[in-house]
Amino acid sequence: MIRHMRTGLMTASILALSSGAAFADYELNILHINDLHSRIESINKFDSTCSAEEEGKNECFGGVARLKALIDQKRQELSGRNVLLLNAGDNFQGSLFFTTYKGLAEAEFLNLMKFDAMTVGNHEFDESEDGLAGFLDKITFPVVTANVLPSFKSKIGDRIKPSIVLEVGGQKVGIVGAVANDTPELSSPGPDILIGDDVATTTAAVEELKKQGVDKIIALTHVGYPRDLAAIAKIPDVDIVVGGHSHSLLSNTDAKAEGPYPTMVDNPGGYKVPVVQAASYTKYLGDLVVTFDDKGVVKAAKGDPILVDSSVKPDEAVLARVAELGKPIEELRSKIIAKTEAPIDGSRENCRAKECEMGSLVADAMLDRVKGQGVTIAITNGGGLRASIDAGDVSMGEAITVLPFQNTVATFQIKGDGIREALENGLSKLEEAGGRFPQVAGMKFSFDKSKPVGSRVVSVEVKEGESYVPLDPAKTYSLVTNNYMRNGGDGYSVFKDKGENAYDYGPGLETVLADYLAAHQPFKPYTDGRITEVASAAGATAAEPAAEAKPAADATATQPAATAGATTAAASGPQKHVIAKGDTLWDLAKAFYGEGSLWKKISEANGKPAPRALHVGTELEIPAK
Repeated sequence: MIRHMRTGLMTASILALSSGAAFADYELNILHINDLHSRIESINKFDSTCSAEEEGKNECFGGVARLKALIDQKRQELSGRNVLLLNAGDNFQGSLFFTTYKGLAEAEFLNLMKFDAMTVGNHEFDESEDGLAGFLDKITFPVVTANVLPSFKSKIGDRIKPSIVLEVGGQKVGIVGAVANDTPELSSPGPDILIGDDVATTTAAVEELKKQGVDKIIALTHVGYPRDLAAIAKIPDVDIVVGGHSHSLLSNTDAKAEGPYPTMVDNPGGYKVPVVQAASYTKYLGDLVVTFDDKGVVKAAKGDPILVDSSVKPDEAVLARVAELGKPIEELRSKIIAKTEAPIDGSRENCRAKECEMGSLVADAMLDRVKGQGVTIAITNGGGLRASIDAGDVSMGEAITVLPFQNTVATFQIKGDGIREALENGLSKLEEAGGRFPQVAGMKFSFDKSKPVGSRVVSVEVKEGESYVPLDPAKTYSLVTNNYMRNGGDGYSVFKDKGENAYDYGPGLETVLADYLAAHQPFKPYTDGRITEVASAAGATAAEPAAEAKPAADATATQPAATAGATTAAASGPQKHVIAKGDTLWDLAKAFYGEGSLWKKISEANGKPAPRALHVGTELEIPAK
């Protein structure tokens, strides 16, 4: 009896000691990237390939040589600690390296960085499963995506797992992956790969990890920041979300950030989940530190993305390999095709939310290419525009960087109600900065983003001769788009279902852009009011699209702000107005005088400022009407 008691006491002591050891906090360092998009070489401020001159001025960012060097540096700094390097997808598509090597160059450089895990992005399917299979053949790290469900005929086989378990510092860390639910619309996974529901498949994978005794679980996703916040971070037992797809810069120091790094989300389980993302194009390396308690619950999370700027010295061996791989494509890329008077804005934040210079240019170029066929309207997706172009000489390489997807010109006929339906689809993901946002030519439309999805279009006009007339729902129009959208991509199923006499005319969009720039050089970037956002303030009435005389909205405007505090008419004498974000001279004239056409009165009273470049915070004189 005594012996049994002593044995029991010894067992209790051992349990106490072991449980005491378990009470120590566990700290995990997560380095991460997302949306590399084949930026093998360094990029400039326009996200295009950086020139030697810009490199000499220390104006370049990222590139795999710099990224590799920074990762090595961070690993050295964190020597002896618990470190993971994660990749949240979309390594494919975006430069001539992908166009030439179809993902094999990306695989080579990612191997050198020694990632611990990756999830696939939608663009990993751009060359169907063939391109992804070649990538998987070459990489030396695991890929996890729970909602990629290959059939027995798929070339992917079982090489993409729902989850993996890694041992880091003596602790088990589970990683579950997910890709965007609309990947079949965004890319080309093919008939042998099913994309399941992200939440359902992730939940099942997490439950399986819990059964294995894993209590630290990371969701490595390519579904976008809004989806991570609204759904993924709320899945039971998900502890951390490392995301991609929306190219979101999260930061505690950058005013342009979409949210804090990390963004803490309340999980129904009664704890907070840190959500992170690190912009795109190798410009940032995410750097997150998470502290878990002994039960695997996050106690604290901190960090900030690291800007991969010129202060990071590129890895010389990687730089040499990039140069070697770049030789076959240098001649094509370096060919000068045109000149532009000023930078052409193709930024993601503008082209997926409003009329942008690159959108107007590409849509005009497409329409110009087929004008001899009686085509009168062009619609292209803002997400297909992948970079801006800086001022001066324009190379073929820059044109391909803007339009890297090898899409071709496609024409068809469709009735007016189908065009309106297409515009509604294009406006359906405004909150997520969806790539389906429509950039147009030969037409004008206005929209109200405060309205429910499906009823955001306010007005549509089409060009007939030199004037614009309301869209006729019953009339058949000839339209040009790209072959991806014509086949229903980006949610434009109306083009596939209701389009008639479809013809993939070709050539490639990058060639169309290059030819148009060459014929209109020196090119002067422009927006002309073909897309307008209607103010949703109380009492505001739906506006028609801007007239030719109306100065285009400020490049950073998201919503007219001029009505704030303004009287209907400045009848009592001169007034003052401090420019707010979104103000235009037209909107100010409408607010103070009741007539937007009187904008020149304000312009002349203030030294004729550029109507598209009003400086926020500047005080304007508003003369009496």
